[in-house]
Amino acid sequence: MTAATGFTEQDFDVFSVNGLEARMEALIDRVRPKLTALGEEMAPFVSALAGEEMFVHVAKHARRTVNPPIDTWVAWAANKRGYKALPHFEVGMFGTHLFVIFAIIYESPNKTVFANQLEAKLKKTAKALPPNYYWSTDHMSPEGTLHRDMSHEDFAQLIQKLKQVKKAEVMCGLRIPREEAIQLNGEQLVQKVEETFETLLPLYKLSF
Repeated sequence: MTAATGFTEQDFDVFSVNGLEARMEALIDRVRPKLTALGEEMAPFVSALAGEEMFVHVAKHARRTVNPPIDTWVAWAANKRGYKALPHFEVGMFGTHLFVIFAIIYESPNKTVFANQLEAKLKKTAKALPPNYYWSTDHMSPEGTLHRDMSHEDFAQLIQKLKQVKKAEVMCGLRIPREEAIQLNGEQLVQKVEETFETLLPLYKLSF
C-alpha cells in the first residue's frame, strides 16, 4: 500500500485562488501534505536510484510577499539543508499540469559540468529520451519545448547558455496534463514518477 495519494481537481484549483495569503492557505491545506507524503514515500527509491541518500524538500514559497505562487513542488537532492544548489529531481504542479523532472536551477555550480557532458554525449543522451518529454530553461514558466521538437541548434544554444549565463538553468522531464493527472491514484502516480526518474537518471549522472 502506498501512503501517497493522487491529485484532484481541487488541488489544481488552488492556483485559481486570488491573493497571496488565501492561495498559500489553500496550498498548505490541500497540496503540501500530498507532496510531503509523496516525497517521503519515494525517498528510498530516489536514494537507491541516485546511489546516495536523497533528502526531501517541499517548496515553502517563503520569500513571497506579494505575488501568489503559480506552481509548487517537492524536490529530492543529496543535501539535507537544501536542494537549489544541486542537481535534483522534482514533482510539482502548475494549474494546467503535473511535472516530473530532473532540474539544475540557476543557483547550481554543476551547470557547466552538465553542459560539457551533454555536449560530449548529446547523440546518445537525446536518443534515450522519449519524444514526449520536454525541455525548459526557466523553472518559473509552465512553457517548454518537446524533446521531439529540439533541433541540434536548440541543444547547442541550451549548452552555450548553461556555460556562459550565470542565471541559466535547465529542466527536462514529463508533463502530465491536469485531466490525465487527476485519473491517477497514489499507486499509479508513484509508478509513473519512478519510471520517469529512471529514464531521467542519465541526465542526473551527467551533472557530476
